Amino acid sequence: MNRVLAHTGATYPILQAPMGWIARSTLASAVSRAGGLGIIETSSGETANCQREIAIMRETGLPFGVNLPIRFLKDDAMLRFVCESGLRFVTTSAGSPAKFLAPLQAAGIAVYHAVPTLEAALKCAEAGVDGLVVEGSEGGGFKNPEEVSTLVLLQAIREKTDLPLIAAGGIVDGRGMAAAFALGAEAIQMGTRFVACAESPVHHHYKQAIVDAPTTGTYMLNTKSSPCIRALKAPFTQALHEAGLMGPDAFRGIQEVYFGGDMNAAPALAGQSAGLVHAVLTAQQIIDQTVAEFHQISQRLGQLAQRRSFD
Repeated sequence: MNRVLAHTGATYPILQAPMGWIARSTLASAVSRAGGLGIIETSSGETANCQREIAIMRETGLPFGVNLPIRFLKDDAMLRFVCESGLRFVTTSAGSPAKFLAPLQAAGIAVYHAVPTLEAALKCAEAGVDGLVVEGSEGGGFKNPEEVSTLVLLQAIREKTDLPLIAAGGIVDGRGMAAAFALGAEAIQMGTRFVACAESPVHHHYKQAIVDAPTTGTYMLNTKSSPCIRALKAPFTQALHEAGLMGPDAFRGIQEVYFGGDMNAAPALAGQSAGLVHAVLTAQQIIDQTVAEFHQISQRLGQLAQRRSFD
């Protein structure tokens, strides 16, 4: 039995990452309708707007989740709203989930915390989370400056805990999904792949920049300070990379990147997997292709195991 599917109610163990401003009902409903699990973000800090997006998703009747980035929440309004919303699945991130666990779990909600290190995973397991989102350094957005790849991190965490794991970072298709499952994951989370999705609300310049990016097309920025992020290479991010530090006003133009298409207004967050995204597809196409490829690979590997052969 796949525990992530049991916790989420989704058809397929494929989650859409909670990108600020982007992960709202238009994208989330497309992902959930295609059989995955759409996630509504709250990291934008727009409490009323995010609550409205959650209400819209509830009206669809589709399974979905919400992300609560602990450090970025102004007060407990979003936590209380989520606890009263009838949700069954939440991811938490950016801080300790300890004080959030009791009210969420009392409301019947499964809580998975996003972790970038083995040490964080073990603390969360001890705190009583229901599962973990294992975020490798390949992924886009806010990162741990001490880089550990998804390949290594999944193995290290699976070796120490039996909690259900969702693999995040560097995955855009069935090949990545099969690799993650081989390392102990029960689901995957994709961010960059769904940013460059037909139903994604971002400007086509942003989507095309992801499609055009090579595998070396991102920078890790601000590694000696906070927040450390991974973003697409552009003149704006090159200047930040060369300076070595990122000022507090770097994200001032982020919505101009997302919705105005100005790729030099702020860091355009994306993972190394941008180099594996070759076209803008619908959520249905992405999920159908990912599932089909996953099963093809799993079948081939299963045949090798059955024959105890490598041929």
